[in-house]
Amino acid sequence: MFSFKQFNVDQTGCAMKINTDGVLLGALAYSDNPKTILDIGTGTGVIALMLAQRFPQADIDAVEIDKTAASTAKQNFANSNFADRLNLYPIDFESYFKQQDKKCDLIVSNPPFYINSLESPGAKKTLAKHADADFFENLVKQAADHLTDTGKFWLILPLQTAQLVKVIAVEIGLNLRQAINVLSYPDSEPHREILIFDRGTKKELDNWFVIYDKPKIYSQQYIDTLKPFFTIF
Repeated sequence: MFSFKQFNVDQTGCAMKINTDGVLLGALAYSDNPKTILDIGTGTGVIALMLAQRFPQADIDAVEIDKTAASTAKQNFANSNFADRLNLYPIDFESYFKQQDKKCDLIVSNPPFYINSLESPGAKKTLAKHADADFFENLVKQAADHLTDTGKFWLILPLQTAQLVKVIAVEIGLNLRQAINVLSYPDSEPHREILIFDRGTKKELDNWFVIYDKPKIYSQQYIDTLKPFFTIF
């Protein structure tokens, strides 16, 4: 059990445990006064729970195709103070959009990211971390089709995958509002990119997010961002 300040997350049986990628997305993703939020590939449900804490006016749907993870996320939602605003759909995102066919103010995803690479060990982890280019093309297209006019689509990805997604998004007609480069240390190379897409034309300067000042010492930026959630801060 992972205890946050306002909720707990059971990770039993889930292939992808709570990690830095997920909590960064949950803490940073935003859209102006969102009323409808969708978390694609919710896993344990941690991102959806963080967004529920941050946006008390929002109803949040979460989709997850892994049956064990979906069951765990559903229970995590039910055990939280945000249960009445969280809905779990144990289906893929394409099926979800066929069922719901609604627009979202904010769509977030910490998706599978190994494209045409060797399978990661373990069947469940392979499902959680492996995808091909078609997956991302479908993901971006569906997100673009179901964003409100002022909605935003946030993803966190490894750099190689992020470059692919940028190309796909431009072809589909989404605007890359901003990219946030995630670094382990101030002098290290980025290892993740957070991409923010919308329907507008404005482009903000790329930003940087540093996790550690030095080994085992979190940066002030990380502490300030996660302080509303982590009990250690």
